Amino acid sequence: MATISLQKRKNELANAERQLEILSNGIFKNGELPTFKEKIAEIGQFPLKPKKLEILQINLGYMCNQVCEHCHVDAGPDRKEIMTKETMQQCLDVIRNTGAHTLDLTGGAPEMNPDFRWFVEEAAKAGIKDFIVRSNLTIIRANKKYYDLPDFFKKYNIHVVSSMPHWTRGKTDKQRGNGVFDKSIKALQELNERGYGMPGSDLKLDLVYNPSGAFLPGDQMSMEKDFKKALLEDFTIQFHNLFAITNLPISRFLDYLIASENYEDYMYSLVEAYNPAAVSNVMCTNTISISWDGYLYDCDFNQMLGLGVASKIKHISDYNEDLLNNRNIVISQHCYGCTAGAGSSCQGTVA
Repeated sequence: MATISLQKRKNELANAERQLEILSNGIFKNGELPTFKEKIAEIGQFPLKPKKLEILQINLGYMCNQVCEHCHVDAGPDRKEIMTKETMQQCLDVIRNTGAHTLDLTGGAPEMNPDFRWFVEEAAKAGIKDFIVRSNLTIIRANKKYYDLPDFFKKYNIHVVSSMPHWTRGKTDKQRGNGVFDKSIKALQELNERGYGMPGSDLKLDLVYNPSGAFLPGDQMSMEKDFKKALLEDFTIQFHNLFAITNLPISRFLDYLIASENYEDYMYSLVEAYNPAAVSNVMCTNTISISWDGYLYDCDFNQMLGLGVASKIKHISDYNEDLLNNRNIVISQHCYGCTAGAGSSCQGTVA
């Protein structure tokens, strides 16, 4: 289990250009596998275009209290990139004028940004009604200053989307680090105490499952039933939905695939599981991703690969929704991860 980021280790895959080079060459360059562009062209979906903007997904920084082996952000305690209050203010200016109705806050651990609470409070004043916070759960128990996060979440009716690799200690700690499972269980119980995840409650609590190895997630509905049964019986924990998200072959997961000699087999699995019905509903069609330093991307995964939007509008300070809505979405081979099987997005399956 790594305890520092790829960047800190000076691993070559900390370089986004190197990741793109791997994804563009080999089995895709020699024609063994079709490129993602070729596949979506077959169904008349190239170039992929955005639909009505609904979600602003904002990465508040790469700092995190965990170092998870599959993390596509390469987040960790040693990552110091963090969104400033000035950039947050530029985001707020956009929020006041956008047609987007949902603010999706991610990281790292977004709660570790020192201005996280201020930003939520100001975004609420600016008219945001639907908040999503992507929490790793353990942050709630990481330090006394975070102990009241469940109350803060409740105050602003924040939809909490939480990472939970498995309902067992062994599998969870293997992917996310020793002690993560117990802290996650405690955090979930505290959220339940505030009403989160309870039947009929408007306080939404959803869990996210990522496979722990070089394989695709199973059926989302079936896994949700298993998670609910186990967590209720063992810990009296309840939640609303389980999102099964395919691991995309970038950053730490790409490093794992190469180190374990699973890269080519995994890419074959993704291409073979390609589902054309999932293409029209991938997250990049209704979302704009904003990085910690204010640059714009089609999705969080493109952000980590340095693939900025194909528009003259590159930064939140120059935001123009009309121009952005006319862009072509930037794609590469990692996009197969969002169109495999029932499809995958930050909200789970899409097809």
